[in-house]
Amino acid sequence: MNHISNEASPGTRPGGHAGEIHAFDSGEHTGITRMQRRVLLGGSVGQFIEFYDFALYGLSAVVLSALFFPSDNQLAGLLALFATFGVAFFVRPIGGLIFGSLGDRIGRRNVLVITLLLIGVATTGIGLLPTFETAGPIAPILLVLLRLVQGLSAGGESAGAPSFVFEHAPVNRRGLFVNITLAATALPSVAAAFFIFFLSISMNDEAFTAWGWRVPFLIALPLALVGLWIRAKTEESPAFKEMAREQAEQAAEVAAEVEVAKHSPVREAFRTNWLKMIQVVFVMGLTAMGFYFLSGYFVPFVQTSGNLSRDQALLLNGFAMLAYTVLLPVAGAIGDRIGRRPMLIGGAITIAVLAIPSFLLVTSGSVPLAMCGQLLFVLAICFYGGGCYTFFIEVFDTKTRFTSAAFSYNLGYALLGGTAPFVGTALVNATEVPFSPAFYVIGIALLTLVAMAITKVPETRGLRH
Repeated sequence: MNHISNEASPGTRPGGHAGEIHAFDSGEHTGITRMQRRVLLGGSVGQFIEFYDFALYGLSAVVLSALFFPSDNQLAGLLALFATFGVAFFVRPIGGLIFGSLGDRIGRRNVLVITLLLIGVATTGIGLLPTFETAGPIAPILLVLLRLVQGLSAGGESAGAPSFVFEHAPVNRRGLFVNITLAATALPSVAAAFFIFFLSISMNDEAFTAWGWRVPFLIALPLALVGLWIRAKTEESPAFKEMAREQAEQAAEVAAEVEVAKHSPVREAFRTNWLKMIQVVFVMGLTAMGFYFLSGYFVPFVQTSGNLSRDQALLLNGFAMLAYTVLLPVAGAIGDRIGRRPMLIGGAITIAVLAIPSFLLVTSGSVPLAMCGQLLFVLAICFYGGGCYTFFIEVFDTKTRFTSAAFSYNLGYALLGGTAPFVGTALVNATEVPFSPAFYVIGIALLTLVAMAITKVPETRGLRH
């Protein structure tokens, strides 16, 4: 059954009601509609706010480790902090199942309101926490609990917002729309890095450690309320409304109350999409590892292994994330032209080839060379992102898209994204080789290529459901 009238390849005419087809396809042929622009803005702003909150933890790693996990060994403190950094990722698949199932039942828009409010409350809570010095062991325990709430929220938002935008997007611009939305997950690192940098240079170290670090966390809730106001001006996606209408018609014909009661997006996702979900786990795991090396690891990495100052590290990473924000939509537009699969294969090869040069430059101790290293890494992961970020939504149909995409996406992020800063720090600590994380990156990229070949990852551009 064709659940989504607008999910046909450009130039094809799917089955259904003619008037509905014309309404869905009009954006493709006459340009982007006002509602599509509004949804793109709402999805992007929501992603910005959600991942501004999430990015703060990694960017504040050095000061947070000293305040909540005090140790005579700076690397040991960072390892403890990055362990809690990973905790949030391991609950993201659970959040994906909870909010994904809700999104497939009650709609994407309603769930995105809940996720955005949750992250705002949790992040503001971190800014209000007592430190280990004043509260003892209860301080890191509370920090971990709030990270769990952040992880649950991000589990729903990370796939929900791109799915919502995808289902509104013109068929021939899906990659561009989705990658603009996902690029908004990089801008928070830019904004947060420059915000922390501004606070850092505006006060002495004692004041920043005492209270200055809290300021970026405390503005999370007001930002979330702004995002909710923008999202309130959007409508539920045409794809979801069409699916709901078809289910209602079927219900009227065949004792629907019993069928609806039996319907479970979670059960159906695992029953019908298990292979696709496995493919999304490893496809998204590689980009997760790359993104969180860039956004969550390089700031403390260049301080501890590259001997640069905190201010230099923040500025370098801010410019690198800005480059990521610009290049990712470009890669998405290229993926719309040549397909997702070529971008996945070519991107994975590029990541493997550029990993060692990137990490060598990042740990060189030179600001210009460290900048070049981060930009090389950005280029590689954006190339790969031109395929993966649309693939993980496009490969699933409307009925279980939110559940399937949210769980598998977040499992990939938990396994390789949340662990990336910890693994990188542990490798440097164990080997005393500053660029040793590059070998880990190469290994994961090569394993991903093998997995794509074995499971026959399909081309999904213009795929009709």
